[in-house]
Amino acid sequence: MISVTSQPVTGYAAMASGLPLVPFSYLPPELGEHDVRVCVTHCGLCYSDVHAIDNFYGDIDYPFVPGHEIVGTVSEVGVDPSGLQVRDRVGIGWQGRSCGHCQWCLKGEEQLCPDVVTNGVWVPYGGFASSVVADSRFVYPLPESMPAPTACVLLCAGISVYTPLKRYQGPNVQRIGIIGIGGLGHLAVQFAHAMGCHVTTLSSSAAKREEALSLGADDFVCTEDKAAIRLLVQSLDLLLCTAHGDIRWESLLGILKIRGKFVLVGFPNVAFNPTDLVAHELTLQGSFVGNRATMREMLSFAQQYGITPRTETMPMSRVNEAIKLVRHNKARYRIVLTNG
Repeated sequence: MISVTSQPVTGYAAMASGLPLVPFSYLPPELGEHDVRVCVTHCGLCYSDVHAIDNFYGDIDYPFVPGHEIVGTVSEVGVDPSGLQVRDRVGIGWQGRSCGHCQWCLKGEEQLCPDVVTNGVWVPYGGFASSVVADSRFVYPLPESMPAPTACVLLCAGISVYTPLKRYQGPNVQRIGIIGIGGLGHLAVQFAHAMGCHVTTLSSSAAKREEALSLGADDFVCTEDKAAIRLLVQSLDLLLCTAHGDIRWESLLGILKIRGKFVLVGFPNVAFNPTDLVAHELTLQGSFVGNRATMREMLSFAQQYGITPRTETMPMSRVNEAIKLVRHNKARYRIVLTNG
């Protein structure tokens, strides 16, 4: 039997696929060697939370408490808390823990560990709650001056777009296109601009032009404008796709230079003629969050360059209202839930 603390945790749980979350309480386990207990002050709402609630991943165990963009204060530490102390202000992202001994963990690429577990998904008690228990090796001290809503969004959306931009940006990758100006895309534009890249934003909505330019984009192209797309043919080194749903694959692949890269961090519907992919020796690749070292680097970079997510805050008690806004693409651009 697992021993537990006497103080129950309160939160909001998914009880079955697609249903509204309900108030939920549970007795948390005692801390393991590397664990810390964190009192949650803020938790971002990510579309991955909606996917988990709907069992998009196919192997969700209910009930579970979602939430993996967590900011709070350490209230208790285990025997070896990786240097963290009580009252430290910290953030917790998508990855909850890894095995520590597979080839990917040994390379420092823990996000690719076959035994990786995810906070608020396969770690069943996430951040839509009063507190969480987390592996301190995946808990990150936050700059005191970084607003909590900003930190929440950076812990998932931020690392998701920073990782591929950092990996590929360099002397041979200076002209970058960002597909989609939403929760991921609006951060990707800021990061790419801060890295010194020439940034072209692409969206199916012409109404996003002014917003994209205000974020630091050099150019904006509506993907419905065929003439504008033709002017971009073979002009970009890299396309980072942050969009979901349907995109114009053939025309977008055509704007990459020979041996250009098309990197997915969103989940668009995939249907395209592979002619350009083959004839121009393009690379189509996914990118999955990032490792711990990159997370720390990203938080420092964001602080230095003033990367600022567009957020709105709502009390945790309105979590189901927030989920509806995200489902219907009404959030601009990320919602952060608050306790207290």
